[in-house]
Amino acid sequence: MPPRTPRTAPPRTVWQALADPRYLLSAWPWRAVGYLLSGVLVGAALLVALVLLAALGGVLAVVGVGLPLLVALALAGIPVARLERRRLRMVGAGADPVVAGADPVVAHRVPDAGGPWAWLRTRLRARATWRELGYAVLFAGLLWPVDALVVTVALLCPAAVAATPLLMATAGGGREAKVLKLWTVTTWPAAFAVAVLGLVLLCAGAYLLGVGAGARAALTRALIASREGELDERVVELTRSRVRLVDAFEAERRRIERDLHDGAQQRLVALTMTLGLARLDAPPGGPLAERLTKAHQEATAALAELRELIQGIHPKVLTDYGLTAAVADAADRSAVPVDVTLELPGRLPEAVESAAYFVVSEALANVARHSGASRARVSGEHRGGRLVLSVSDDGRGGARAGAGSGLTGLADRVSVLDGRLSLASPAGGPTVLRVEIPCQPRSVTAGTSGGPVA
Repeated sequence: MPPRTPRTAPPRTVWQALADPRYLLSAWPWRAVGYLLSGVLVGAALLVALVLLAALGGVLAVVGVGLPLLVALALAGIPVARLERRRLRMVGAGADPVVAGADPVVAHRVPDAGGPWAWLRTRLRARATWRELGYAVLFAGLLWPVDALVVTVALLCPAAVAATPLLMATAGGGREAKVLKLWTVTTWPAAFAVAVLGLVLLCAGAYLLGVGAGARAALTRALIASREGELDERVVELTRSRVRLVDAFEAERRRIERDLHDGAQQRLVALTMTLGLARLDAPPGGPLAERLTKAHQEATAALAELRELIQGIHPKVLTDYGLTAAVADAADRSAVPVDVTLELPGRLPEAVESAAYFVVSEALANVARHSGASRARVSGEHRGGRLVLSVSDDGRGGARAGAGSGLTGLADRVSVLDGRLSLASPAGGPTVLRVEIPCQPRSVTAGTSGGPVA
């Protein structure tokens, strides 16, 4: 069998279609005509609308009635840009991020709150709104006349030249025909020759239409498809994905903690009790009693290590009673005496409580290992929509976040929640670790204040 000729991918943009030898036989010339003609219609209508909004809004603004019209004028670029993104599909669907997919990419931020006023404030503050308004003004004042000129030169004029025999047979009564009102044809051979010239010009005009439509689409993309807006959207999506990963990680930590607490820990407790009872029944002083004693000690040590592991994965007290109780528990287990003062309105989001707890735990561990402090203090409150925590000690100071302290990972974890972690530790002390995380309470209860915890 002869080798099969590989099929080339169909053109996805008008620029690719122009390089295809089958361009004149494809639908791309018609798509270019449709794109430019629709631009003429939309641009003319837009010109009328903008002039009316500006005139009526300016006249009626004196009595206050025209202010909504002026606001509508400022927002006029938004629907125009949305329509332009959809029109771009006529000359390049799928090859550009602006026109790919079912819905156009809109470089507008999502309002932080619901309601029309929040939407209006967000739109009026966005640079994309004013950029699109500028495009709408340019479209209404300049671009659609250029579209009309391209269609006239590349399509209407060659079509009129190609129709010379028809014009001579009808309007000219078979005696003469005026070609583009520039010269007169009086013989049929000359009329058909001019018609052939018109067909050649139509073929050339089809390419001119493709070039004009491609250039027009490229200009539109450059003006309304803000690269900055696309990057903003990607940053927002990356931030949301990081938050989702943190939530999934926390859920997995809680599941592991629950499985260890309800499974392995309970089995070790049962094993420790069984070995303890066996020691009581064994003859004292014999080798069996010694082995049982050693096994009981090993089981007790394994149970203590497992409890520490569970506490490090996700403490149950944090899940059940919240951040205040969990910090008090961490302070109680600290080798250095710790004073705890937390004023919280209630339970905070789980991710915030978890991040804050592990920051405090790591900070207290560093105090015990490196600071040489005699006392530490943990204080915190919720104010201005932010959780503010501070861990300080009276040690020697000189601590650095990147010197193997483990705080770098905690800073990354806090940053996922749009929070900040800062460390101040001059030589000679004191060392102060501060954390701020924006959040809102899940439930509001009476403030809880912890006293000194040794």
